[in-house]
Amino acid sequence: MRHKTTTQKQIGPVKQRFVVLDALRGFALLGIILANFPEFSLWTFQNYATPDIHHLTADNMVQALLCFFVDGKFYTLFSLLFGIGFSIIIGNAMSRGADGRRIFYRRMTVLCLIGLAHLLLLWSGDILLLYALMGMLLPLFWKCTDRQLLRWAAFFLLLPVAIDLSRWLTGYSLADGCYEAWWAACDRYGVTEENFGTWLRDGQSYGAMHSFLMQGAVERIWEFVSGNRYFKVLGLFLIGLYIGRQRLYANLHECREWLRKVQKIGFAMGLPLSVFYTWSSIGGHPWGPVVHSLLYALSVYPMGFAYAAAFCLLYENTMRERFRTELLKTFERFTIHKDTDKKEGLIWNLLAQPGKMALTCYLSQSLCGVILFYGVGFGMGADTSLWMTELWALGVFIMQIALCALWLRYFRFGPLEWIWRMLTYGQWLKLRKEQNP
Repeated sequence: MRHKTTTQKQIGPVKQRFVVLDALRGFALLGIILANFPEFSLWTFQNYATPDIHHLTADNMVQALLCFFVDGKFYTLFSLLFGIGFSIIIGNAMSRGADGRRIFYRRMTVLCLIGLAHLLLLWSGDILLLYALMGMLLPLFWKCTDRQLLRWAAFFLLLPVAIDLSRWLTGYSLADGCYEAWWAACDRYGVTEENFGTWLRDGQSYGAMHSFLMQGAVERIWEFVSGNRYFKVLGLFLIGLYIGRQRLYANLHECREWLRKVQKIGFAMGLPLSVFYTWSSIGGHPWGPVVHSLLYALSVYPMGFAYAAAFCLLYENTMRERFRTELLKTFERFTIHKDTDKKEGLIWNLLAQPGKMALTCYLSQSLCGVILFYGVGFGMGADTSLWMTELWALGVFIMQIALCALWLRYFRFGPLEWIWRMLTYGQWLKLRKEQNP
């Protein structure tokens, strides 16, 4: 009985949560829903998604802003946080004498199954499966020195540029076979270029939606291969692992100068080069795939790193100055669950709510997209403008903040986090909090 009790304590909620990490994860979720909803609304698949530069519409302007400020940047943040999370899991396990690698591999196996189900049953744009597969490689780098970690990260982040250059020089691409397999799957299910952009809106049954998801899964593989996404993800994971090993998130005050440098260099590189990256993205890569790949590496990553540094600096400034408002005093009892440190500001705790339930929020964003835009739901897809699509995305995210705050007042984990955790440890965990009399 004593061993069982000890184990239960080990796998309960994390005793020390860093609000800055939860808030940054919530911020990343906001960017992810803004990036993903144009695909849910099927706007991306319509002819007007390619703008006439001589007659720009409101949607074209929103598209340019998304490319400039959102595209790739928030997925960069989410990937960094994944690497940080790996370091925390391994470090906590080692501190209590447990086999951290075994726990992590079980955790990634469960995430792999969740991602596969998401890909095949709900949305073809899943990223969890790739995260789980690439995450399984992280223990191989655990014993690397910090310098080796950063070198490997730089190698993997720049490798896609070299691969695209090789494609251009040789005319050979591993993605060609995936592309042929994708269109073979389209032929099998009756998906054509003519009905591709409206299939999910016009299909009134889940069977029709599932047929599209089957070819979409093959398309997703082609996207990963053609975009060298696996190398990009692994490189960002390794940078997150470096940050986690240094525990930079726990010593923001001591890291202020370092964060300022990252912010300054990131924005100095990212902002001007993002202009060219945006032009290349919405113009169909007019300078070729190699230049586009190079622009991605030199604009998206620096901007993502600058976002993270600026976010942490703003958080540290707020905490250092003990910024408290009457608004916090009025609303903290509704937006902060009982385990949260009351010294944190209102805005950080609001963002931290979905950040503590990131898996649940990510998958529920997909569910909301299906309900709003597909034929099995309200069927608004293919007819909704991009700016209205983004308003829907903001509305869904605000709703998630409120629901997560309410949920975490009474429960220890998010619903999917609870299931994920139990499957990882193979034990039943109590979900509901004990209410004080």
